[in-house]
Amino acid sequence: MERKQYLVEQEMTLLPFLLAHVTGKSRNSVKSILTRGQVQVEGKTVTRHDHPLLPGQMVTILPQGAGDKKAPFPILYEDGRILVVEKPAGLLSMASDKEKLRTAYRMATDYVRKTDPRQRVFIVHRLDRDTSGVLLFAKDEETKHAFQDNWDRLVQRRGYLAVVEGIPKKPQDTIRTLLRENAAHKVYSVKSGGKEAVTHYTTLRSGREYALLEVDIDTGRKNQIRAHLSELGCPVAGDRDYGAATDPLGRLCLHAHELVLTDPFAGAVHTFRAKAPKGFHSLTR
Repeated sequence: MERKQYLVEQEMTLLPFLLAHVTGKSRNSVKSILTRGQVQVEGKTVTRHDHPLLPGQMVTILPQGAGDKKAPFPILYEDGRILVVEKPAGLLSMASDKEKLRTAYRMATDYVRKTDPRQRVFIVHRLDRDTSGVLLFAKDEETKHAFQDNWDRLVQRRGYLAVVEGIPKKPQDTIRTLLRENAAHKVYSVKSGGKEAVTHYTTLRSGREYALLEVDIDTGRKNQIRAHLSELGCPVAGDRDYGAATDPLGRLCLHAHELVLTDPFAGAVHTFRAKAPKGFHSLTR
C-alpha cells in the first residue's frame, strides 16, 4: 500500500471516513491499519476509531511498517508542525565541532524520515549536553521562525528540576545577575559587562545531603542554572565543572521537566512535561 492522503470535507469520525476512502479492503483490514499506527491526522499518528475529524484536515495513510517508527528517545508530542521529545542526559541538542552525528537533531531527523524521506526538523531551542528533558523541534521553516522570532512572548514557562548539594538558606528566592563566559567556556557572574540572567527557585524537599529544587528561568543564558546554583553554594549534583563534590547518579542532576508555550498560529496554550528522572526523588528522602 502506497502513502496516500485524503482531505476531510465534512465533520465525522475517523473509522467511517477511512471505510469510505480506503477501497478494496474489508472493515477488519481498515481497523488493522489504524491499530498498526499507519494513520495520521494533520501529521499526528492516531489509532482511535472515534477520533473526530474537521473539514480541511488532512488524513494520511502510511505504508505498512512505516507506522512502526521507533524513536531513540520518548516522543512527548507530535503533529504536522512540531515534534517534542525528551532528550536524555549526555546527548547534544545539535552538532558541535567535536560531535557531528550523535545529536538529538540527527536522531529526530532520522525518526521523522522513517515516515517521509523528505521530512526535516529544525532546531527551535537547545538544552545543554548533560541536561535532560523537554526539547522542541519544528517540522518546517515557517514554524521555526514563528517560535524563534517570538520566543520570549510565546514561552510562558521553562521549568526545571535540580538536585543540588546542600540546602539553600532561603527555601525560595530569585537570583538575578550578569553572566559572562570566560576563555575556558565557564559561565560566571560579574558586576558589569555581562548579560542579564534571572533564575527563580523553590525547595521542594530536602534530605541530609541533597535538596530537590523547582527552578524557573526568565532568561535562557548558557549554563545559567548551573552557574547561579553554584554561586548560591548549592551546586547541581554531578556538576564537577561548577564545584560539585559528588556524582550520585552518574549524570548532571538537572532536568527540563516542563515547557509551556503558546501556539504561534492557533493561539492555544500547550504544556509539555517529562517526568523526573529515576533517582531524583530518592536522593532527598
